[in-house]
Amino acid sequence: MKIVIISAALAVVAFAAPQYGRGGGDSSEEIPILRDDRDRDDFGRYSVNVETANGIELADAGAPDGPKGTVVSSGFFSYTSPEGVPVEVKYVANENGFQPQSDLLPVAPEFPHPIPQFVLDQIAFAAEQDRRGSSSRSSGGYN
Repeated sequence: MKIVIISAALAVVAFAAPQYGRGGGDSSEEIPILRDDRDRDDFGRYSVNVETANGIELADAGAPDGPKGTVVSSGFFSYTSPEGVPVEVKYVANENGFQPQSDLLPVAPEFPHPIPQFVLDQIAFAAEQDRRGSSSRSSGGYN
């Protein structure tokens, strides 16, 4: 019975999945690949360069140069969004994780940023409460 339920669930998921490039989904148009260069050596170094006719580009290179032989890689990918905006993301992936860079990614404000006055007032109020509480506890105010 479990096999029938699992099979039915998989069939539903497969049927519902977009069929890009096969007549379903957003486009049935096949996009030619203009370049697909992939190299690797016996020492774990590799590079990948791909370009498609619709302007998608990908370049990635890496080597086991990280701590304990972990792979450190860097590269970029670019494409045009459905809104017509050119997207380019450069990245490094190393012992510090995946670190993308792009003008389109949100950026946290620089720190230290200005602290609003109401926050400073609340901090001062809490400090005063702590000071009063510690002096009343030391004088036997409450246990």
